[in-house]
Amino acid sequence: MAEEQVILVDKKDNQIGLMPKMEAHEKALLHRAFSVFTFNDKGELLLQQRAADKYHSPLLWTNTCCSHQRNGETSLEAGKRRLQEEMGFTCELEEVFSFIYKAPFDNGLTEHELDHVMIGSYNENPIINPEEVESFKWMTLEEVKVDMELQPEIYTVWFTIIFNKYYHRIVEGK
Repeated sequence: MAEEQVILVDKKDNQIGLMPKMEAHEKALLHRAFSVFTFNDKGELLLQQRAADKYHSPLLWTNTCCSHQRNGETSLEAGKRRLQEEMGFTCELEEVFSFIYKAPFDNGLTEHELDHVMIGSYNENPIINPEEVESFKWMTLEEVKVDMELQPEIYTVWFTIIFNKYYHRIVEGK
């Protein structure tokens, strides 16, 4: 099977090419990505713990799901696809904002992404894909905030950036 490709973009999110995912992360090239935040009717956020075999950030806690859009796929289509692949459900999503971040990892890879952040609503427990997700939990945003201050090392870098820099945008969006 061919390696998954990511969409290389400029800072205005214009597509400028395609590249194998690992190569883009090795070269730290800006590419399109997305992060989904799913809330239940109690206002709790569905978090996932990344699977132990992930190529970066294994076993860290993060937002409901995240990944990369495929060529020709909208962010909303990609978010729904990945929700189903990782968490075993789909829901309506709304894109609330996007931002650029760059984060190097200890393994020599770098995430340099234009991340489209989406919010959805779901009230059941997910049926997780064990190849992608180790575990899940529901937490209020206040619980996440307190836990992130106490244990920042257990959360992914992009989730921490989104949560700390764009908290108000998430609250407004849900």
